[in-house]
Amino acid sequence: MSKRDYYEVLGVSRTATEAELKKAYRRVAMKHHPDRNPDDASSEEKFKEANEAFEVLSDAQKRARYDQYGHAGVNQQGGGGSADFGDIFGDIFGDIFGGARGAGARSQVRKGADLRYTLELDLEEAVRGTTTKIRIPAAVTCKTCDGSGAKKGSSPVECTTCHGMGQVRMQQGFFSVQQTCPRCQGSGKQIKDPCGTCHGHGTVEEQKTLSVKVPAGVDTGDRIRLSGEGQPGVNGGPSGDLYVQISVRKHKLFERDGIDLHCEIPISFVDAALGGELEIPTLDGRVKLKIPAETQTGKLFRLRHKGVTPVRGGITGDLLCRVVVETPVKLTKRQKELLQEFHDIAESEGQQSPKKTSWFDGVKKFVDELRA
Repeated sequence: MSKRDYYEVLGVSRTATEAELKKAYRRVAMKHHPDRNPDDASSEEKFKEANEAFEVLSDAQKRARYDQYGHAGVNQQGGGGSADFGDIFGDIFGDIFGGARGAGARSQVRKGADLRYTLELDLEEAVRGTTTKIRIPAAVTCKTCDGSGAKKGSSPVECTTCHGMGQVRMQQGFFSVQQTCPRCQGSGKQIKDPCGTCHGHGTVEEQKTLSVKVPAGVDTGDRIRLSGEGQPGVNGGPSGDLYVQISVRKHKLFERDGIDLHCEIPISFVDAALGGELEIPTLDGRVKLKIPAETQTGKLFRLRHKGVTPVRGGITGDLLCRVVVETPVKLTKRQKELLQEFHDIAESEGQQSPKKTSWFDGVKKFVDELRA
């Protein structure tokens, strides 16, 4: 009896992706599984046929040979019926039960949980880098019971649920799977007489001081990983990691935007009109900034390479200074008189406020068009 085309067996096209093959195999295998169709020789045959088809088509090299030479291309390699059904079926259906196949053995030794710590820094510390110390709660081995969790003089006993195996067998539909024992959490042991210090946990919480080296250029949201500084592992497993998350405090002068810094510089209208020279603060010290005559509010001055150097290196950003012309307050009588005199002269001269003139010209034109 000739074999059916493998693509036909799974009901997919010859261009089917790996995901499509898995989905099709799952559908056919579930439908014809022997546990669902006892004493049905036809279903059993179709189930084996699907298993054989997937074993070939899920292997890139075997699939290429099959596409070129048909069944002859894979039969020479011993393909088809020699497949390990347990491996294939477990890989495809493992996610239904959370990877239950072999999960019990893995769950006995587990890595500890990762921890997170938020570290607040000033802008200067984030830009230049720093080394700081943090204190975190840490689970350490209980000295009273040496980590056993049992009262001194006693020992943990064999778990009565899993009988020391750390796993229990669960029946889910027509599948029988192993899971971590819910009573002993996979350790295979129970504590009948718990330690009075750690209450059976084997660990106690203490404050631990760690030194954190913060590289220059970090920003809010960046993380520094301290390997092995998280929660201790279970049943001898490795400890988790500690992730130090950076949060940069708001600065009174500068606002950061990536590698650039921004700041606002208030200047008097006299300096804006006549020009002048100002001392500008930067993270590296003060520098002089020349303000040209007739500078308007909102004018942006760029100080090259006075920003932030990226944490992974590269070009240093800039400091962008935005000028804000400040209106004087609490004027004296004489100052008001001088300003009024200046205003009268400016009005008579004209063309000294180009934006104001063009704006009012635009308003007049707009109103005239509405009336037309």
